[in-house]
Amino acid sequence: MSANTASVVWLTQEAYDKLTNELEYLKGEGRTEISAKIASAREEGDLSENGGYHAAREEQGQMEARIRQLEDMLRRAEVGEAPTSGDEVVPGTMVTVAYFGDEDDTDTFLLGSREVMGLDDSVEDIQVYSPQSPLGSAIVGKRVGEDADYVAPTGKTISVTIVKVEPFSG
Repeated sequence: MSANTASVVWLTQEAYDKLTNELEYLKGEGRTEISAKIASAREEGDLSENGGYHAAREEQGQMEARIRQLEDMLRRAEVGEAPTSGDEVVPGTMVTVAYFGDEDDTDTFLLGSREVMGLDDSVEDIQVYSPQSPLGSAIVGKRVGEDADYVAPTGKTISVTIVKVEPFSG
């Protein structure tokens, strides 16, 4: 995967629209609401001991960080269709890999992003790997039966075989 491809965020049109709408809300109504909270708390007096003021400022900081994250993600977005076949490992597919030397040691995961795929934290039974992760970038474009190597954070090279690829059905 080239450096340019590694920075791309793959989105379906639905995910792109959802993230764009969230960004518009945060930059408009969201900022207005948090400014009103801060102004209201400021009117209460002594800011050094004003818990409501400090909470509102913290919320503002988190919202501004989310705005920057969304702007970056949408700037790097490449919009495409969700995969409809399991021919090749691409973002949006469920992938099963077997680790070299132990064909019974397998992992099944979604190649993508919880946020982009519309998953929330309540969907805990699905592992998600980013296409930019060491494993994700090693297997993008591979087909069932093909091998890939990647370097783990420990520095160890790990070999896997693609066992199964299927479109994620949500």
